Amino acid sequence: MAHPRYSSAEIAERGQALYEREIQGLLTAGDRGKVVVLDVETGAYELDTDDLAAVRRARAKHPEGAFYILRVGQSAAYRLGLGT
Repeated sequence: MAHPRYSSAEIAERGQALYEREIQGLLTAGDRGKVVVLDVETGAYELDTDDLAAVRRARAKHPEGAFYILRVGQSAAYRLGLGT
């Protein structure tokens, strides 16, 4: 979904930088595989095993937020494909 203030590339760039600088060091091995929903404007984030729950909480707190979503310890939040 488009955001009125940022392009998708800007959200990804800002989100990844903020995650690496502010959040990654706070997470533990027990957080691996959880989803982080990060507001790239405020730095506020939600962490949960349930991605939809994390998104709903983030949007409830910051309805106009620009959100970057990632899965802790993985290069992508989601994987698409038919492989086993």
